[in-house]
Amino acid sequence: MTSSAKKMTSQRVSGGNLTETEDQQRLRFQIELEFIQCLANPNYLNFLAQRGYFKDPCFINYLKYLQYWKDPKYAKYLKYPQSLHFLDLMQYEHFRKELVNAQCAKFIDDQQLLHWQHYQRKRVQLLNAQAEQSEKAKESKPS
Repeated sequence: MTSSAKKMTSQRVSGGNLTETEDQQRLRFQIELEFIQCLANPNYLNFLAQRGYFKDPCFINYLKYLQYWKDPKYAKYLKYPQSLHFLDLMQYEHFRKELVNAQCAKFIDDQQLLHWQHYQRKRVQLLNAQAEQSEKAKESKPS
């Protein structure tokens, strides 16, 4: 964990009048980071729903607590930022109930894959266009 992450974690903890050692803070940060990133997997969300986690008020409160990850100073540590979108969606009871259905999770997973494929194609097109533009600019400059 970087020193800035340590500082942010200790600020958040000290604001709640809790005392944690630096090792405990680091461990909690890592656990929460890993859990948040798991939320990007619709199959994991289906697993949680089928086991009744989304019916537990304590778990729902934990999901509300995790909203602090949307702050850019925490979000920068996420490898899968779409997990924040799923975290937002899980604030709605209707969405949590739908996740019990495996077909719903499959649909979300398929949509996520289609989005990534589109993003990748679009990115390649933009990079190719930029490369062509650079080449034309070089050719048009007199030496």
